[in-house]
Amino acid sequence: MVAQAPFEGGDILTSPLYTDPRTKDELEQKSTVVDDYESDEKRYVGSVDKEKHEKHEKEGRRTRYDDLEGVEGLEWERGDEQLEAKGDDDDPEYASIPQIVRELVDFEDDTSTPILTWRFYFLSGIFTALGAWLTQMSYFRTTSIPYSIYFVQIASLYFGRLLAGALPKKTIGRGRFSFELNPGPFSVKEHVAIVLAANTGATNNLGDYVLAPLYVYYDAPMNGWLAILFMWSCVFVGFSYASFARKFLIEDPKIVFPLTLQQVALFRSMRDSFEYDSATNKKQMRVFWYGILAFFVWQFLPEYVAPLLSSLTILCWVSSNPNVTFAGSGLGGAGFLNITLDWSNIGSSVIYQPWWVQTNVFAASVLGVWILIPVGWYTGAFNSDLYPIRSFERRTNYFFSYVAYLGTFVSLALFQGPLLWKTAKAQYRGEKLHRDRLNVIMDAYPTVPWTWNVVLFIVPVGVLTGLTVGGTLCMPVYALYIGPAFGAAIVLPMGYIYSVSGYSVSVGYFNEIVYGYIINLGGSRHPVGSLSYRVISGQAWYEAQSMLSDMKASPDQARFSFRPLGHYFHIPPRAVLWAQVWGILIGVPINYATIMWICTSKADFLTGKTSDPNKQWTGQTVISLNNQGIQFALVGPKRLFADPAYQPMLYGFVVGAVAPFLLYGLHRTFPRAKFNLFSLAIFGSAMESFHGNISTGFFTKYILGSVNYLYLRRHKYEFWKTYAYIFGAAADTGLNLNMLIIFLAFSAGKTVTMPHWFGNNAISVERCFPRA
Repeated sequence: MVAQAPFEGGDILTSPLYTDPRTKDELEQKSTVVDDYESDEKRYVGSVDKEKHEKHEKEGRRTRYDDLEGVEGLEWERGDEQLEAKGDDDDPEYASIPQIVRELVDFEDDTSTPILTWRFYFLSGIFTALGAWLTQMSYFRTTSIPYSIYFVQIASLYFGRLLAGALPKKTIGRGRFSFELNPGPFSVKEHVAIVLAANTGATNNLGDYVLAPLYVYYDAPMNGWLAILFMWSCVFVGFSYASFARKFLIEDPKIVFPLTLQQVALFRSMRDSFEYDSATNKKQMRVFWYGILAFFVWQFLPEYVAPLLSSLTILCWVSSNPNVTFAGSGLGGAGFLNITLDWSNIGSSVIYQPWWVQTNVFAASVLGVWILIPVGWYTGAFNSDLYPIRSFERRTNYFFSYVAYLGTFVSLALFQGPLLWKTAKAQYRGEKLHRDRLNVIMDAYPTVPWTWNVVLFIVPVGVLTGLTVGGTLCMPVYALYIGPAFGAAIVLPMGYIYSVSGYSVSVGYFNEIVYGYIINLGGSRHPVGSLSYRVISGQAWYEAQSMLSDMKASPDQARFSFRPLGHYFHIPPRAVLWAQVWGILIGVPINYATIMWICTSKADFLTGKTSDPNKQWTGQTVISLNNQGIQFALVGPKRLFADPAYQPMLYGFVVGAVAPFLLYGLHRTFPRAKFNLFSLAIFGSAMESFHGNISTGFFTKYILGSVNYLYLRRHKYEFWKTYAYIFGAAADTGLNLNMLIIFLAFSAGKTVTMPHWFGNNAISVERCFPRA
């Protein structure tokens, strides 16, 4: 279920995405004059508009910063600078824009700023190719090779400024085929476009689901050009889907894409530290660089020297009883009260994901890991006495993925239906529903013609049809047209969840079962056919999600992290689209070359013929996907779910269809109880994320997330606004840099293991030693 109430009445002040930074007592003050307040760093001068405050009280609203009248609204003085809250609630162009956006985003624009310069193509090409290579290798390895988008953001700024300062002003070429060697200062729009391209292309491509099994297990490698066309086509279909959801998710100013704001904060701080003599920006960048250094150095401890720090098992320290150690162990048990000091188990989602999202995830983790897993372990329930705990995880994954999938559609219809219908009617009539300042700025630029989206859909589908008819994709033609249809259907509901929560819902399990049933209509039951269907349907959705978030303001560090970057930095829609297309044109051939290099040079490791002494090139993902293809294409879901252990899994669809009506009724009856903030999609998706006995992290994440939102954001808002997103970006960057160095130094060539000691016990790194 999605976050309904925040937008139900169209008032951002009721949204969990907005938290007034002042205390209740401060808001209830009725005095018409606020005396000058002085401290070491800041001074507020202004007065409270009493009439406006009382009016808002009667309406049940909170008075916001912009309701305080002073010099141009709110004015803070910190040494040599002024930080001003932009706009006013009485101005319709600003009233609907969330406060944090009004504080981070610039509302002025220069339409003459160059964007797609040769520097863009040069730098984005390099960073995209590097990321596509590194990330694609992770698909085949036991340990992943990180490629942080923050690295691209940092490095491209320095290289862009270097090129702008060193190269002469000179025209290269003639006429239409000419360009300026130095088009002027390295603009923020160039900078953002480079990151957009890399965020889209510097990833692995889901085409590896098909190419690797064909090569490794069936000795039927796909022709190189056909493989690249296949990978391109699946991505571009997703691009066309994104345009459908743009009116619903991008132009609505209340939908902020939480992860986007972290990227915006870093962009602004980095560039302002160069361009303005701002004390705050200098402090922000010091926090950023010191944060990178601190986390880079620290991560050597939990990742290599002392893995004990990654899973501090309190229960194991007080008892060696096997039942107790299972409950406490985070590496093989339930992880009850387990604490982690490893940032790779935490991540910056504790900062950018709304607290109601983190509460949904924590509740799911408690139910799945602290309740259901121990019940199965101790009592033999759920056939746990017959099947290993890993099998129970597999079954819960199916059940809750079905709950999340169908529950998303029903919840969206119940809670957001009127708003979506209003938007759809406005779009059909050619009306402009949102007239906020950001949309007004973007109106100066031509939109992407609908014919471009038609081409982005028709041409790739034509290519995929040819590949299917020719037998290359090992599936019947009718399945090809069903796959994109399901991919298109989920863009709006799943995109809505991601846009308000920063949480990405997986759709793979549903695509598996759909193919398993439709293949009964006839055609090849080759296992790779199931994987081809998953790629076509799934890649289209994931690329649509990634493109939407790039449109709004920022890319996700993981992969699916978004017109936000384009919207918040006022980049023309056509330039955003081309930057993304350029990233894919560069990234996919690199993906293909990497896949073929690994399949050729590591084939014996991937098939299991030879054991990799480093235990890295195991191809565990390839093995798992091939097994899934066999299960759903050859065996089929009908026979699979005939097993008594798997029969209850299909009831997930029933729960997903019925539960939203119950929650909607409770919300309408008890609106103050916030039943609308219970999200079936997020809860169900989190329930399927218990990764085979690895249960450390979620308890620590919830503690930190609660401190971040309930204390820092509520009571130390100025501090939080200035440093929270910067800190999160620094921590993630330091982690990724550390993991890259560890990979290159200790496992890329010869494996160098850490000697065993107290913090790296040979039997149990977390020192859980149950009695025999």
